[in-house]
Amino acid sequence: MKFSNFLFPESRAKENDFTIIDDALKEARLCDKLGYDAVWLAEHHFDGGCAYVEPCTFAAAIAAQTSQIKIGFAVAQMAIHHPVRLAEEVALIDNISQGRMLLGVGRGTAFNFYEYRGFGIDPAEAQERFLESEEILFKIWTSNNYKHEGKYWNFSLPELRPGVYQKPYPPIIRACSSIDSTLEMARAGRPFMMNIQDDETTIDRFSQFRNVMAESGYDEERIEQTVENSWVWRNIFVAETDVEAEKVGAAAFTSMREYLNGNRHKLNTAEEMTRVTAGPAAARNDLDRGMIYGSPATVAEKLKPLQKANIGGVIIHFRLGPMTWEDVENSLTLFAEKVVPEFKNGSGN
Repeated sequence: MKFSNFLFPESRAKENDFTIIDDALKEARLCDKLGYDAVWLAEHHFDGGCAYVEPCTFAAAIAAQTSQIKIGFAVAQMAIHHPVRLAEEVALIDNISQGRMLLGVGRGTAFNFYEYRGFGIDPAEAQERFLESEEILFKIWTSNNYKHEGKYWNFSLPELRPGVYQKPYPPIIRACSSIDSTLEMARAGRPFMMNIQDDETTIDRFSQFRNVMAESGYDEERIEQTVENSWVWRNIFVAETDVEAEKVGAAAFTSMREYLNGNRHKLNTAEEMTRVTAGPAAARNDLDRGMIYGSPATVAEKLKPLQKANIGGVIIHFRLGPMTWEDVENSLTLFAEKVVPEFKNGSGN
């Protein structure tokens, strides 16, 4: 099971943006030094929920300051990107990083309608825009004289430059919120990433994914390879003791969820809020289902169900809400030095 960091730092005031962005770069360098498999970047606009806002530029900075760690998007909001520009940017990052790029794709935020408004995009078009853009990405890195005539984009270009470092292109992993979209990836033989869910739901979804891949004619080697390249998201905080972890981690998680949900209520219109269907009961809002915290031994024990289910990788959000850099640094280090060895040595089984 692979372990990675979801670099998703919150900045509640504009005057703090520089410090938190600088901390995020330090966090990426530390993850590289500690041997994490990947660092993942979010994309959210206008609300301070993600301080660096835009993953392409920030990924290039990380690529220039690290040497081993893979750099992924979780996810690029495809509905608000021109696919040709995104293809160029990803190709450049893939070259700067010498092939460490992972491209997580999705339509964009489900209910932050103000993000679509800020880019002049009708959210009702988001899914169609995403699917058309994804189709373009698969073709644009492998074709010359590529011409596209679609519903949202029409263009003709002789050749995309620079070419990608990884051939035929960097891994493309689709974010799947529902079981239907997950099984669509199974039938296509493609990896997926899933948002916060409890262990029972996560394990069941991976089981269904394997079964549908088998029913679709994929052999065991292809199934295991695809699962190995699929990822699940967890919020995790590690401290020396369970008491300390609860005091710092649980409070930060609760504050983070209140802030993000508060932004939605503050920045969406009243009419837009009537279309928001993810309520407080969603796993990502619930401390018991949406957060793992404790000493290294406690956290390792709580991760064992995922290891036993042969989950491919875990995208871990370490810096939660208003958490200090010092707390994040300690949590990242404890996890790398005391939790990860429990699984790399096989004792997590």
